[in-house]
Amino acid sequence: MSDSPWLPAHQLADAVRAGTVSARDTVEVALLAIAAGNEALGAFVVVDAEGARAAADVVDATVAAGGDPGPLAGVPFGVKDLEDCAGLPTSHGSLLYQGRPAVDDDSVQVGRMRAAGAVPMGKTAAPEFGTLSWTRTKAWGTARNPWARDRTPGGSSGGSAAAVAGGLVPLATASDGGGSTRIPAGFCGLVGHKASYGRVPDPHPAGSMTAVSGALATTVADAARHLDVVAGPDPRDRTSLPSAGLSYEAVIETLVTSGLRARWSEDLGFAAVEPEVAAIAHRAATTLAQAAGLDLDSDDVVLTDPVRTWLSSGVIDLWMNLEDDMWPAVADDLSLYSRQALERTAEIVVPRLVSPARRRHVLEREVGALFGEI
Repeated sequence: MSDSPWLPAHQLADAVRAGTVSARDTVEVALLAIAAGNEALGAFVVVDAEGARAAADVVDATVAAGGDPGPLAGVPFGVKDLEDCAGLPTSHGSLLYQGRPAVDDDSVQVGRMRAAGAVPMGKTAAPEFGTLSWTRTKAWGTARNPWARDRTPGGSSGGSAAAVAGGLVPLATASDGGGSTRIPAGFCGLVGHKASYGRVPDPHPAGSMTAVSGALATTVADAARHLDVVAGPDPRDRTSLPSAGLSYEAVIETLVTSGLRARWSEDLGFAAVEPEVAAIAHRAATTLAQAAGLDLDSDDVVLTDPVRTWLSSGVIDLWMNLEDDMWPAVADDLSLYSRQALERTAEIVVPRLVSPARRRHVLEREVGALFGEI
């Protein structure tokens, strides 16, 4: 990252809007960076040089005509390969969908970023259907961590993390149901913010109701500007939240945090944590609390195991990725994890679904009570 050619995305966009930097030049820099670094990182699985140049030229023409192309003007970005980007295929990291034609429409998130002047460069690697916390597939191979190429960038937004941390692009889309934005952010030293469910609309069905679209960036300001662009209701998503009525980019500089109550927990009452990791995290939490003026306590936090609850609900999402009549004919084309998860759950009957639903409701009540205190 120290060799990254990029300004933070919000500064780059402001320079393009002011006419001091051209969007076409930013795209050419991105294409050079991808050509130089992608083979080693496996970050991008599809690159659309022609489409990116055309989109950049539209941004530059708008600036030349005295218009404002938007708050992400000229920012090259990668699109996670679980998400649709018009003119590009969506493989979901799977042999089942690899080689299919390009899709016609953007996801809500990509469409809003494009309307704000951002320029999609191509699709970034993801594990099959976003099911793993590392990024390796039968379809596309292995994505690698720019800081240590013998290690993973995490998952499932691993290709996006590798692309941003490796300096190929300054911003990339992500999504997170059980850590898929936050894990790569942690592994690659990036900002990965998972917003509240419904804050960024997504009309696609999701049985677990935990997956949230987002982005991986190098600064909090970039993440905040991205959220300003993509948040807000959409009639195609009945769970989408109304506008928050504020600017997230402004709030990160103006919100008064002094005196707010926060809580430190090493393990949330259930997790196994390495002592070294716990010590590092505690130092970070203490530093953050002091800097923000938070009133930090360490009272007990006890939660019904969220991992077990999420895994038992998340398998529904995996089934939703299959088209009718695919299973079990496609079993040999699937990753080991996807195949085993489908095999274990193929014969589950409705009464077996009641227990996970009850655990989820218990967990929701526990988290609600916790945030009544902090």
